[in-house]
Amino acid sequence: MSPGVRVKEGESFERALRRFRRRVSKKGILSDLRKHAHLERPSEHKKRKRSAAKRKLRKLKLKQQKVK
Repeated sequence: MSPGVRVKEGESFERALRRFRRRVSKKGILSDLRKHAHLERPSEHKKRKRSAAKRKLRKLKLKQQKVK
């Protein structure tokens, strides 16, 4: 179900728009749309996943070094 916002009585359009944007970002609609904007080849998908894993591992190592 797509997010919708009803403008309350006495509420400004800007505030309603802000609520709508917050709902859209919480549901992850824009990130999903960007992800599916073009076809990603399997090799690109693997490469992106590998780089994300490297970043995660590097971040974890940095965090462990700070604790010691």
